[in-house]
Amino acid sequence: MSTKVQGDRQGAEPPAARHDPTRERDARFTTLSDHPVQPLYTPADLADWDYQSKLGSPGEYPFTRGIHQTMYRGRLWTMRQFAGFGTAEDTNQRFKFLLDKGQTGLSTAFDLPTLMGVDSDHPMSAGEVGRCGVAVDSLADMERLFDGIDLGEVSTSMTINAPASILLAFYLVVAEKQGAPWTRVNGTLQNDILKEFHAQNEVVFPPEPSVRLIVDLIEFCTKHVPKYNTVSISGYHIREAGSTAAQELAFTLADGFHYVEQCIQRGLDVDTFAPRLSFFWNAHSDFFEEIAKFRAARRIWAREMRHRYGARNDRSLLLRCHAQTAGCSLTEQQPMVNIVRTAFEALSAVLGGTQSLHTNSMDETLSLPTENAVTIALRTQQVIACETGVANVIDPLGGSYFVEKLTDELEAEAYEYFKKIDELGGMIAAVGAGFFRRQIAEASYRLSQQMEAGQKHIVGVSIFNDDTHSIPTLAIDHEVERRQLGRLAELKGRRDNAKVAAALDDLRRTARAGGNTMEPILAATRVYATVGEMMGALKDVYGAFEGGTGW
Repeated sequence: MSTKVQGDRQGAEPPAARHDPTRERDARFTTLSDHPVQPLYTPADLADWDYQSKLGSPGEYPFTRGIHQTMYRGRLWTMRQFAGFGTAEDTNQRFKFLLDKGQTGLSTAFDLPTLMGVDSDHPMSAGEVGRCGVAVDSLADMERLFDGIDLGEVSTSMTINAPASILLAFYLVVAEKQGAPWTRVNGTLQNDILKEFHAQNEVVFPPEPSVRLIVDLIEFCTKHVPKYNTVSISGYHIREAGSTAAQELAFTLADGFHYVEQCIQRGLDVDTFAPRLSFFWNAHSDFFEEIAKFRAARRIWAREMRHRYGARNDRSLLLRCHAQTAGCSLTEQQPMVNIVRTAFEALSAVLGGTQSLHTNSMDETLSLPTENAVTIALRTQQVIACETGVANVIDPLGGSYFVEKLTDELEAEAYEYFKKIDELGGMIAAVGAGFFRRQIAEASYRLSQQMEAGQKHIVGVSIFNDDTHSIPTLAIDHEVERRQLGRLAELKGRRDNAKVAAALDDLRRTARAGGNTMEPILAATRVYATVGEMMGALKDVYGAFEGGTGW
């Protein structure tokens, strides 16, 4: 039997009506996304609000309160610090350092050349090799990256998009060489190219073949790597580009819906692949807005998967997610204050019900994180888990008038965006029309205007900015690039280049014929073809995107 929120009894005047605005501070009372916030929330704000359809129980449809029945009382979230710099050996050491400190999952950052699908010896790679992540040119680098780490046991996330199929092939062949069956391999591939067109710009091919490669990978893993999360549908970078919370919510879910539709068009049953789709959210600084965003996302995804796409398996309805604290909220000024920002952002992700979390280090606006900084970031998660008590209660903010109202409002705004995307002709047409970039740019501009007008503040930058101090930072030596180039040249000299050429020709033929590209990518991987060579072969067939790049 449903329970509805009742208004104030005996005709009492609602508390909000007795509020005196003349006693308020002179401030802009809005969320970070400029959503107006009332002074007080009461049962009147949730008129006709139905407990069962809006909230329900954790682990049950509509999953507003969380995707698992026991949530963190049963299992804490995975603490997965992002790591990647220099050579594969450098990052391997950082992986082992983090695992020793209590991290429970690995997360890999690749350098810009790898992200853009070019090798370290490409002219455009000069000065960027190993700078913002680890340089991975071939299977040999992936072997060094995970040396001494059992891929049948550890869960690894890889932040890679345009060349995602190639990096997954490297990873699978390393597991194969270790003797770990692919049925045991567990982890997550970002592999979300649509958000690159919206925000991050690390694109290589035009939108349609880019999405086709994602469907190839989903189809392959559904058959051969059943525990692997094939796409981490990512709002994080959309938010980092300046979107509002509602835009992050709507655009990310719309991307996910497009992938689902393309897989169904391929002939895949929704319940065979949807349980291995996951999401990646930004945990920004507006505490309650972020919590409401997580809750609205679960509810929308469950509803659409059940009613629009006909999912019958409850696991297809679950919006499983990773979260990362907001990089764009960190400041170069007074960097130790970033520890405080990160702690509150991480807490919002936990109260929002994330399954996995990365906490940014205080120095990430200055450099890649030092061991000291990354340890503090990891300890932040451990303090939340072990000392605050928030993991003892499932969805402790469920039923809050403010949180429930904000959840409903974000949900409604997301549906308005879905309607606009449909009116433009769907996802690919909206990308071509520049809809997503324009919306994000306008939101970012509005926030910058508010900052300049003193309506929004950043501690240590626009206010309380009288203190200055510096902290040690990590420097990547230029020797890293020289060493990587030497190894790549040595690899190309000792491998069987005739086999490499044949494998690349087979990849071109498969792509041209519209076949699944994963098997020829794996074959090319095993003969040590490089990222740049395989991406070049695919570019011969698909062409290159001319609308801008991340370089």
